[in-house]
Amino acid sequence: MELSKRLQAVADMVPPQAAVADIGTDHAYIPIYLTEHRLARRVVAMDVGKGPLERAREHVRQYGYEDRIELRLSDGLEQLKPGEADTMVAAGMGGPLMIRILEQGRDRVKELKTCILQPQSQMAEVRKYLEERQMQVTKEDMVEEDGKFYPILKVEHGKESCLSPLELQYGRRLLAGRHPVLRRFLEREYRIKTEIRRELFKEKESARAKKRLACLEEEIELVVQALSCYGVDI
Repeated sequence: MELSKRLQAVADMVPPQAAVADIGTDHAYIPIYLTEHRLARRVVAMDVGKGPLERAREHVRQYGYEDRIELRLSDGLEQLKPGEADTMVAAGMGGPLMIRILEQGRDRVKELKTCILQPQSQMAEVRKYLEERQMQVTKEDMVEEDGKFYPILKVEHGKESCLSPLELQYGRRLLAGRHPVLRRFLEREYRIKTEIRRELFKEKESARAKKRLACLEEEIELVVQALSCYGVDI
């Protein structure tokens, strides 16, 4: 199986021969890929929806992996048994949902060695949650696919020094490594946000515009700070 660029980046972070729980598996692409390439010793594919789980079951059947990938209806980690996995994968869901899954499944998360997370939104909130739960990001990647940008986090238990607002938003390791995809994302963000600012200035007398402008200025300042890590002066 050939994965999309986004899912390939997620799969590449899974530790060798891990016991994996794929949360929100949808089509079971990652479990099938890990099994096909013998990268995991076992995989449990889980989804809260019966429809997605049936699609996953059909794909697993097509590849002949019914005896190697277990499919399970589960709200997050709810149906994961103690000691059943050492690695969790959660990709393609919003940040608030990911935080809810991690929080409601805290007892299971404590047993895991690694979480591979690919939130679709609110990255700062996800990183803040992980920091508060003494879970550290040990590796970060970012890919661009079809005009969209996807950060991927490898998370393990352990406390690291507090992240700054800039690092919460854009990722300590992405910034330190001057990740080229992050730079493209930042340049796009600067263009979009400065254009919105220009439009808001036209109606800056309204209370709504003033409030949005104040927030936008803070957002643009963070983008400028991040670009300075690449030696870009604006």
